[in-house]
Amino acid sequence: MSTPFYVSPQQAMADRAEYARKGIARGRSVVVLQYNDGVVFVAENPSRALHKVSEIYDRIAFAAVGKYNEFENLRIGGVRYADLRGYTYDRDDVTARGLANVYAQTLGTIFSSAGEKPYEVELIVAEVGAAPEDDQIYRLPHDGSIVDEHGSVAVGGNADQISSYLDQRHRDGMTLAEALKLAVESLARDTNGSERTLTAEQLEVAVLDRKRPQQRKFKRLLGRQLSRLLEEGSGSGSGSAGSSESTGSSESTGASESTED
Repeated sequence: MSTPFYVSPQQAMADRAEYARKGIARGRSVVVLQYNDGVVFVAENPSRALHKVSEIYDRIAFAAVGKYNEFENLRIGGVRYADLRGYTYDRDDVTARGLANVYAQTLGTIFSSAGEKPYEVELIVAEVGAAPEDDQIYRLPHDGSIVDEHGSVAVGGNADQISSYLDQRHRDGMTLAEALKLAVESLARDTNGSERTLTAEQLEVAVLDRKRPQQRKFKRLLGRQLSRLLEEGSGSGSGSAGSSESTGSSESTGASESTED
């Protein structure tokens, strides 16, 4: 009688983490930056039907990379959580921190379960406050941990290289055009050091705008408005070094990657 194959718990968890990381790395990156009037989300995503960036509640938005069906399930669950909590208590009781905790519990349970594979996703949950210092950005890796981010954050693809580029160039008080220019520059840098040109048709862009008079602060930037901002950013000498890509003129609606992108 053969002896059952044994794998230590440490090795099993390491294998699951490596599996999830490889799935996430296959996806195109998403960048989130703070600017003077809110938070901007920029994703390389030519799809007009599958969104990587979405609204969750009044001041809260969600961005994700990885397997579309998996993070779409999480997005829908987040919307239901926010709606139920806002209806049961008060709209102000729905916060990015509470939503991040819910996602962390879900991802952590799935990652630790031996009965199913880990989710190949990495999430960003952001909330815009009344002032820049009140903004909240949380990054949630595949294992359910929570990382409190400030200023800028990137997930998916070559996130480490993009994050390093952003850390060196992002500054407080940037305008939307300057932040958008920096985000596009970071996304256009390949791992081998070369640069590509990203047009409006290849981008999905949305903002949480604290100056928006409506209660809901989420807004997608599409078509001519996006093209104008790209041109404005490339024409102004903003504080972000490097060449500015982008000028196209089309719309960006799409967002999430196809099954594995």
